[in-house]
Amino acid sequence: MRILVIGAGAREHALARLLVREPGVDLVLAAPGNAGIARDVDTRPVDAANPDAVLALADEARIDLTVIGPEAPLAAGVADLFRARGRRLVGPTRAAARLETSKAFAKDFMARHGVPTARYHVARDADEALRVVRAGALGEAVVVKADGLAAGKGVVVAEDRAGAETAIRTAMIDRAFGGAGETVVVEERLTGPEVSFFVLAAGSSYVVLPGAQDHKRIFDDDRGPNTGGMGAFAPSPLVDAALGARIVREIVDPVLAGMAAEGTPFTGFLYCGLMLTAEGPKVIEFNARFGDPEAQVVLPLIDEPLAPLLWAAAAGELTSGACRVSPDRQVGVVLASRGYPGHVETGHPIGGLDRVAQECPDVQVFHAGVADRGGRLVTAGGRVLTVVGRGADFQTAIARAYDAVSRISFEGMQFRRDIGRKAVVGSQSPEPRA
Repeated sequence: MRILVIGAGAREHALARLLVREPGVDLVLAAPGNAGIARDVDTRPVDAANPDAVLALADEARIDLTVIGPEAPLAAGVADLFRARGRRLVGPTRAAARLETSKAFAKDFMARHGVPTARYHVARDADEALRVVRAGALGEAVVVKADGLAAGKGVVVAEDRAGAETAIRTAMIDRAFGGAGETVVVEERLTGPEVSFFVLAAGSSYVVLPGAQDHKRIFDDDRGPNTGGMGAFAPSPLVDAALGARIVREIVDPVLAGMAAEGTPFTGFLYCGLMLTAEGPKVIEFNARFGDPEAQVVLPLIDEPLAPLLWAAAAGELTSGACRVSPDRQVGVVLASRGYPGHVETGHPIGGLDRVAQECPDVQVFHAGVADRGGRLVTAGGRVLTVVGRGADFQTAIARAYDAVSRISFEGMQFRRDIGRKAVVGSQSPEPRA
């Protein structure tokens, strides 16, 4: 089998590294990939959001199966074109991907199909949004979400009414997120621990993958602004068999049935970002693809070949169930550039990667914002690396991850020092969010 992985981040690196080692896989090609991914598999430059260019590459490389990593190619309709040409691809159509690409659509969809989520109001101009906040029907402190894609940075958990009003003006008047903020969703704040629940779906059939917990905020103890993710651990200790069955029954089943009933059946990775409230699990957000950095800690736990599952999903022949899961624990720490999640510095040489490869056998390093300069890797983005430690327990996995982090260096390197702590202490802080 010849597989094309679309994307350029650590999630795509994790997918490519796993797939290239599986039996029956003859080639893995990453496009556009990055300089770190190129150390494991071939890469090709391509505009991942240009469906015609991606299809031309698949034709040229005689690709059997394409897997989309990030959201931009989904929003651009790459899956639509591939399916129209009879090519097997893992990823939803543009219409089905609206679960992620439009928060307003997702909220209205959940309301139509009885999926538990926070109370909300969709506002299409700033005056309307400000009136909603000032009326107080959703509470004194609310969450303001830009409707469209904003690289994980379009959500503000406001501490008070003034903060909510500032968030509305930033999105809708200052246009900090461009067209993504033309519409906003104002939600009540929910309280409880967060978990990420994943399935690989093909219409109404799906395979349940290990759950995870990520760390969205930039600083320790869940402080500071939201980011694309500063680390994750898996499996989530909170998702036992009973809770997993409830999530499937109350969220996964009605979502997939609703998508099919509305003429947009979902194929691909469905990410359910959940808050475990006193009333039960409620949806914070959906992603129409694997999460990042969650993929980096979930994929190593899958204890069976992934390629056949992806092939079956793309062919609409997936058998529902749960994948086999390793008993290991995985903890991933994101190393980011100075300034992230705002303006970042780039071009700094990255040291220590060879030491980690030689001295840390239970660690994997996945590359995101990196580039090659004269044969040496340098920083080229906000999130640079994800360092993943494996262990029989979370304490060991954490220790191994941070031991490897201590051997890596680049100017301005920042990272959280509490990734996985919640799993060890057994307490989950009730961070308000929606």
